[in-house]
Order: sequence, then structure tokens, then C-alpha cells
Amino acid sequence: MTQVFVQPSYGTPEARRCWSLTLDRPVPFDDAGRRALLDPDDLTRLARAHPGGVARFWGATERHDRRMRTVGTGDVVLLTGRKLVLAVGEVGHAFRDPAFARSLWNPAPGKCLWVNVYSLRSFRPAQIPYEAVWALPGFTTGDNFMGLRFLDERRGAAVLDLVEEHLPARTPPPVDRP
Repeated sequence: MTQVFVQPSYGTPEARRCWSLTLDRPVPFDDAGRRALLDPDDLTRLARAHPGGVARFWGATERHDRRMRTVGTGDVVLLTGRKLVLAVGEVGHAFRDPAFARSLWNPAPGKCLWVNVYSLRSFRPAQIPYEAVWALPGFTTGDNFMGLRFLDERRGAAVLDLVEEHLPARTPPPVDRP
């Protein structure tokens, strides 16, 4: 079963900076510097999901280690901010790698590091207002989706239907190139 989760991703200046680094455009992961950081199994899985050697990435902190271990290929993330679902992504590969994460986002010393990383094999920009999500069964009006949240099966299915209503039909994802 496809798992659906909601992740705030645009609410702070730091999050917007990270968005611009790894969501606005695909990032090379198979260059010498990043390849050396990756576990060989993770590199193999990334290459399988993204044959062009580039991908969009997002992540979560170590506080979410347990839940992030359940994220797999094909799961769907709603990236939120400004009271909107700003993008919908499909996970290519999820893994835990603090050094690789640091290479992607280069956080300032003392800033929170997203050690749980996931690539997106599809990424669709969106402008779905929270009000449309709140109107679905099981959601609460006024919920601003603070923090990473995994949806139960019923709410996940409802959100996926909403996404399909708001976004153009899916096409096979292109091979990402920098």
C-alpha cells in the first residue's frame, strides 16, 4: 500500500533555502564528491530510481528515524507551506545518511540537520489550498500541518484523489538532468 505523508517544507527562511537547493531543480548525486559519501547500496538504489544521476531530494530529522524507516519507493509526500500543498512527490529511494544530507543542504553550525534523506522520482508543483484538504473526511479545519505527519490509509486515499483532481494527468517522469 502506498504510504502518504505531509511534510512542511517552506515555512522558514532556512526551509526555503533548502527548497531552492534540492527541490527547484534536480541535484547530481553521482559526482565524485557525493558518490564517496554514499553507501554503495544507496548509490545503487538511487541510480536505479534516477538513471540520469540526478534527483530532487528532501529530508527529515533524526527525531523521525523510526517513521522514516517505513518510507519506501512509490510512497507519496505532500510538501507544504504558505497554507498550500506546494508540490507532490513520489519517493524514489529513502535512506539515512548525515554526511550526504550535509552535502545537499550545508546547514549552518547548530542548525537542525535532516539525516533522513529521500529522493523524488516524480515532483509535481501544486497550489492546493489547505481548505481543500480540510474539507476531506478525517481532516480538521484550521490544521496547519505543523511537523512531519503520516496519514492513515483512509486519509491518504482521500488526499491522493484530491491531488489527481487538482493536478494535470501524470506522465512518466523524465530522466532528470542537471
